[in-house]
Amino acid sequence: MTQALVFIDGDQGTTGLQIHERLRARDDVRILTLPAAERKDSARRAEAINQCDIAILCLPDAAAREAVAAIRHPGVRVLDASSAHRLSAGWEYGFAEWRPGQAERISRAARVSNPGCYPTGAVGLLAPVVAAGLVQADYPVTVHAVSGYSGMGREGVDAYEGPDAADALPYAAYGLTLAHKHTPEIERYAGLTARPVFTPAYGAYRQGIVLTIALQRRLLPAGVSGAALRACLAQHYAGSPDVRVSTEALVPERLDPRVANGSNVLHLHVYENAEQGQILLAAVFDNLGKGASGAAVQNLDLMLQGARGR
Repeated sequence: MTQALVFIDGDQGTTGLQIHERLRARDDVRILTLPAAERKDSARRAEAINQCDIAILCLPDAAAREAVAAIRHPGVRVLDASSAHRLSAGWEYGFAEWRPGQAERISRAARVSNPGCYPTGAVGLLAPVVAAGLVQADYPVTVHAVSGYSGMGREGVDAYEGPDAADALPYAAYGLTLAHKHTPEIERYAGLTARPVFTPAYGAYRQGIVLTIALQRRLLPAGVSGAALRACLAQHYAGSPDVRVSTEALVPERLDPRVANGSNVLHLHVYENAEQGQILLAAVFDNLGKGASGAAVQNLDLMLQGARGR
């Protein structure tokens, strides 16, 4: 079996470590990383990225842009786990289930941008129903989400698991100026024409996300119900093993953000209070799985399949 050389740039962060862990036992890839003394050496990083088949960037946005700018070898393909290129022309959005044919587009792409953790849930819920006309593109969407503290990266892990853990907040809402960097990503890939309100938070648990979007039936097209939204989601994700839409009978009474931890599964639920005319869309998934490293490995596999098919 021919091994693909995969360079993980930034393998000491939470996402990079998880990707490395998921790949290290595989025999179809050979992982290239840099020793600690060379990780900030721009010349050594440029050398490494130009000798690999696929580079996975687990870096801050500025460093990710610098890494891409250093590529000189035309055969190098890039999977960027940062938010640097999610809205950039020439980059394929790395949510394989986003729209029909997206997995194939990812498999052929030279540049793939991994989705953000929160947008994975929001886009996963909204894109199919907006495309189907069940929710208007200009609907006044509000997205609320709570993530485990690992979503803050090493800073969050140190804060909640380090010597000062007793001082860590049990719950912290943030992004309260309504300018979170994930908001434009949600707007674009959900198919919205009006900027959504996005209010994220961290909880005092390590990983997992619960994300909810409330809808008022009086503001939706006539005849749209929770059942119609659920059927639309179920049809869109039929045959997608990593996305599971609950039936009405199996919608959980409580949402535990940790139920998908360690997996690449995105759970989608639809709740409805018909008497009050209110609907709640909900997503539960691992911020380090489908929200980060799991999606990255899924995209890497698609890119490898594409390379073998060439």
